Order: sequence, then structure tokens, then C-alpha cells
Amino acid sequence: MRLSGLRHLSFTRILYGFGIFFGIVAIAGASALVGLPGKFQSTDIALSGSGLPLPDPKGGFDYQLGGGYTPPAGVTIVERDRTDRPSGAGYDICYVNGFQTQPDEADAFLKAHPDLILKSGNTPIEDPEWDNEFLFNTSTPEKRAGLLAVVGPWIQGCKTAGFAAVEIDNLDSYTRSKGLLNQDTNVAMATEYAKVAHAAGLAIAQKNSTELAPRLSAGGFDFAISESCFYYKECGAFTGNYPVVLDIEYTNELGTKKFPAACTTAGRPGVMIMRDLDLVRPGDKGYYYKRC
Repeated sequence: MRLSGLRHLSFTRILYGFGIFFGIVAIAGASALVGLPGKFQSTDIALSGSGLPLPDPKGGFDYQLGGGYTPPAGVTIVERDRTDRPSGAGYDICYVNGFQTQPDEADAFLKAHPDLILKSGNTPIEDPEWDNEFLFNTSTPEKRAGLLAVVGPWIQGCKTAGFAAVEIDNLDSYTRSKGLLNQDTNVAMATEYAKVAHAAGLAIAQKNSTELAPRLSAGGFDFAISESCFYYKECGAFTGNYPVVLDIEYTNELGTKKFPAACTTAGRPGVMIMRDLDLVRPGDKGYYYKRC
């Protein structure tokens, strides 16, 4: 699980995946998943271009990937891991690591789906900043179909659990792939995830990877979740392509002293919060939460 934005199957299984998702993809593909045009203003947008509910563009937000807890007063938008329960606060977003393994699932995933992990020779390629986050192999249509057969049910499970939207993390895994992946392979994979999400009735959020915002917003993604876009001066890439942007700044980057000024800066995302780097729970050492 990626907690911050620091610069941040066998053939039978593939056929099984096609069987599960053929109907879903066909339905979603008919909509063409067109993007939302133009420069967006801070207005109360209820629905995405795909007709699905979006978060309040000025709502209270909390980012709880370190474990769910009772949201602070006034919070109506909450993101939690797909293995956690929705908060019930209003609009719940489900975190899915769609391009790398979760650390606690890495060994099991590698054993079950060795052909879906990107490798250099026989060695799995690992995210250099996060132990046991092996990169998924998105390099061919066959590999992407295999991944869809695994990740697709995770996305559908978010809907079954009661989430309203899904966030796909590590879109930029190609930058860590030793040249074996590229933007096109990951955009193709992300677009398939968007089709599954929409068919399940979930909006889908882009996470980080500002360079992909124009392509993903045109390919079906509905809103954006950014880590540290104010700190890195890249929020415009999201606000220029999406009607809703939820931004998380961190205490170890922007810092608590600069956050109030950031909240009054023209052009900032409509939703901006500050969290501790490890996203710990209230009562744990280092916990910090504040919103504009």
C-alpha cells in the first residue's frame, strides 16, 4: 500500500477472466467513456461524464489508508483500503493497488500468478521505495486480460461492500519498470479498469501521475486524488482535466506551518487536507489531520 506521494495467470486463468468480464466490458465499452471537456470551475457537480455520482467538490475529506476510524466532524468523503469497510459518512472511496502488489500480499500473488509479475530475467521487479511491491506486467493484451481477471473482482468487491468510487494507485509503475513498460501499456490497463468500475456503478479516480491526466480523463476517469500537488506545484494538471480534485498534503513536505497559507491560495484544489506521512489513526503517535 502506498501511503504517500513521494516520488513518488495461467492461460486457463486468462480465459476464465475473459468469461467473467466480457459482458461487463461490452456494456461499458458502448458508452465510449468520453472525458469531460474544458477548464472546470468550482461548482456543485453531482454527476460525472459517465453519469455516476462524484464527491462534493468542496466537501470535507479524510484519507484513511492506514486503517479506518470514525471520521472527524464535518467529513463526508472518506477513502479506505479495499479490505476495509466503508465509513458510511456519505461518499466512500475504495483504494485499489492496480499496478503493483500490496506488501502483505506480494508472496501469495507471486506464487498464484507468476506470469503477471514483471520480471528482469527471473527476478521480480520491485518498487525501489516500497518493499514487496512487485510491478504488474501490463505489457501485452494477454497480460492485461490476466490482470483484469484478478483486479476486476477487487473493483467489483468495492461496489459490493458499499463504496461509491474506486481509486487506482501506481499508474506510474512504468517509470520503475526498467523500460519494460510505458505510458501506453499502463493507460490501456487503466482504461480497462475504468470500464469495469463503471459497469459496476462506481466512479473512478486517477491517483497522481499528472502526465497521464489528459489521456485518462479522456479515457473514462471521473475525478482525481492527488498527493502533494500543491507542494510539487502540479495541481493545475488535475484541476484542468477533472471537475473534482481531492488533494492530500503531508506534514513532512509542505508542513503544518505552510498549510494555512496554501488554503488561501487562489487556484488550489477545492478539497485540500493535511495528513501525517504514515496515515496513522487518531491516538497513535504522529497522527495529524487538518483541512481547509
